[in-house]
Amino acid sequence: MFRRSVSSPARAAGILAVTAVTALLLSGCTPGPAPSVSPSSSPSADAEPTTPAAPVLVPDGSAEDNLPVFTATAEGIWATEQRGSGRAYIDALIGAGFDRESMQVTQDQTTVGNPAESLQFSVRWGQDECLVGQVGPSTGQVVTAVLPQLAEGRCLIGTTRPIDW
Repeated sequence: MFRRSVSSPARAAGILAVTAVTALLLSGCTPGPAPSVSPSSSPSADAEPTTPAAPVLVPDGSAEDNLPVFTATAEGIWATEQRGSGRAYIDALIGAGFDRESMQVTQDQTTVGNPAESLQFSVRWGQDECLVGQVGPSTGQVVTAVLPQLAEGRCLIGTTRPIDW
């Protein structure tokens, strides 16, 4: 006696799906022509790996154009032991080419002498924008943004620290 196997439509669909996936996977394994390498494109022993250029200040650019250098500068300080020092951020921003007279920074410490949970710093840009940064234990990372200027050309709300050094 012969016994005939009965297959369900769901099983047939499953087998078809597995077959299709296998065919797709194997189609990527077919040999193709080897890539050609010309002498001018082969790496030399003296070649150094390329790294993306660090962002630079664009004096005639917008605040948005300068956000990358503002952020990179702040991240550079955040990665050091000076991450809780407002002066370190201001000095680094001045070193990157930002105008000291356009900056604001909040206090490093609370009124009772504890490190501030959040430190903000800013650069007024143009007539109506600000580059604003925030760091500290409350953020856990550098947070930067382009925001509109406040009244009287200020960027930060409340009392800020004089930048008199």
